[in-house]
Amino acid sequence: MGWLEVFLLVLSPGIELRGAIPYGIATGMDPIVVGIAATVANILLVFPLFFFLDHVFPMFESWTLSQKLLKRARRAAAPYVDQYGRIGLALFVAVPLPGSGVYSGALAAYVLGVPRKSSMVGIGVGAALAGMLVTCISAGFLPMLL
Repeated sequence: MGWLEVFLLVLSPGIELRGAIPYGIATGMDPIVVGIAATVANILLVFPLFFFLDHVFPMFESWTLSQKLLKRARRAAAPYVDQYGRIGLALFVAVPLPGSGVYSGALAAYVLGVPRKSSMVGIGVGAALAGMLVTCISAGFLPMLL
């Protein structure tokens, strides 16, 4: 049951790998394996997210909640993306704080008009960096790296 819970956490907006990796490690899973699995699952989430944003989201874009999400994504990511482009998007996704991550990165790329290829690379790199950082912190590896 542990792996199912880890993957459900990865798929949860706002939790993603930032919650899934510590949960997996806390339940006794191997830190490296859970870190890699959660990170890969988080990166693979980019493809259905962009499909949703391109084909489904426009039907709901005029709703008040959608407008709030769009404004929040634009406000949070614009400073990173406007100044640094794909690298800025990667940094925005990599910051292991609530409100950043693959969901927010995809929404920000959509709102800011970042080309698909660039945004997928930036989000993937950011998710990989976040996965490594969260794994190192959660498993207690960070002091060994310093």
